Amino acid sequence: MNPLHEEVVEVTRALVRFDTSNAPEAALGRKPGNETGPASYLRDYLAGAGIDCELVARDPDRANLVARIPGTGGAPSLAFVGHTDVVPADPRDWTHPPFDAVVDEGGFLWGRGAIDMKNEVAARAVAMVELARSGFRPRGDLWLIAVADEEDGMADVGMRWLLEARPDIRPDLAINEGGGERLPLPDGRVVQTIGIGEKGTYPVRVVAVGEAGHASTPSVGDNAVPLLGELLRRVGSGMPAPVRSALVDHTLEVLLGEPVTDLDTAVTRAAALHPMLAHSLPALVGTTMAPTLLVGSPKRNVMPARASMELDCRILPGTTEADVEAAVRTRLGSDLAYDLEWPEQLIAGSASPPESDLMTAISSVLAARGDDAALLPMLSTGFTDSVYLRAAGTPTAYGFSPFRSTSAEVLTAGFHNADERVHIDDLLLSVEFHVDLARHLLG
Repeated sequence: MNPLHEEVVEVTRALVRFDTSNAPEAALGRKPGNETGPASYLRDYLAGAGIDCELVARDPDRANLVARIPGTGGAPSLAFVGHTDVVPADPRDWTHPPFDAVVDEGGFLWGRGAIDMKNEVAARAVAMVELARSGFRPRGDLWLIAVADEEDGMADVGMRWLLEARPDIRPDLAINEGGGERLPLPDGRVVQTIGIGEKGTYPVRVVAVGEAGHASTPSVGDNAVPLLGELLRRVGSGMPAPVRSALVDHTLEVLLGEPVTDLDTAVTRAAALHPMLAHSLPALVGTTMAPTLLVGSPKRNVMPARASMELDCRILPGTTEADVEAAVRTRLGSDLAYDLEWPEQLIAGSASPPESDLMTAISSVLAARGDDAALLPMLSTGFTDSVYLRAAGTPTAYGFSPFRSTSAEVLTAGFHNADERVHIDDLLLSVEFHVDLARHLLG
């Protein structure tokens, strides 16, 4: 490894070794997050290269890092974005301890956050240091924003709060998580995903309504649990009824090389091109409503009058509360008694345009580096902090970091799963990509 490669590996390992597991305190048995540890590490590392850094915190144990190389003018500002918290990991399920940052003989770095997303945070930090060491003076501001509380968000100490508290942090362009997987297609093409947006959320609680009774006489009353079971059967796995979306149509057209006429046919054909697409594309074409939380009787010998399930509804940008309610009621039918409750407010999905100067710049940088994979703009089925960036005034926020030595299957399997790992060659690849992108856009 050359010195830059060794540097990014060491920074990544240092970040992984901070246990920043983020979940409700009752589930962890301790305070969640503790992101001030990695934020302080990054501050010291960046400051060593003369970069202006600060920790911005609502909770002193859960700091956000903000670093900036000021621009001289004449170009848009660019932010490298990431989060330093991770989901919990049970060591019993791992080949290597999840916070030891083991590098195996094959060159894979194992650990919680190796993919989601301390690898990208490290690469972006090292890229910024490399630019500063070289004397790079950007025409527009170059930011590094590494935030807390992305994986849970309930403490509201991360990106949403940071942008509200600091109106001076308003980059024009942002590169975050959510893309970079290389997908070889049967026709010989290779595409590389780039996240242009995220679905939103609007969970619903479905309450089956019956009549209470004693469990020893099941025919007396109307047990709400079997009623809920029938409603659950109708929901099924929660896959969506397909609806047209210009953003999804664009993805399908890139994959198929032709306009979308029949949505069902286009999704079927495109999903067959790669195993990863077989899961992601069908989930993108409408409102998913996966059943997750079930509640029945508080006592075994009581047949309840009410039983409920919560549906984790993920919605396309532009979907309204009325759209979700109509989709759920259509799925459930009207012949059984139930009520709908809405435990949380709608969080709208959002997206950046799939064609932009930033998209062109990313394509140019990859091509200059000999990467012949075509970019595949896609919505994310999950959530990223780019939602808050767009809402605060960053119109173009994409998810991208290139991967070549870590397969799409390993990447996909690593998100929130055991044995998360990334090949160390992709850490250097990401550093070099971000250096070149900053020079291309701001140089």
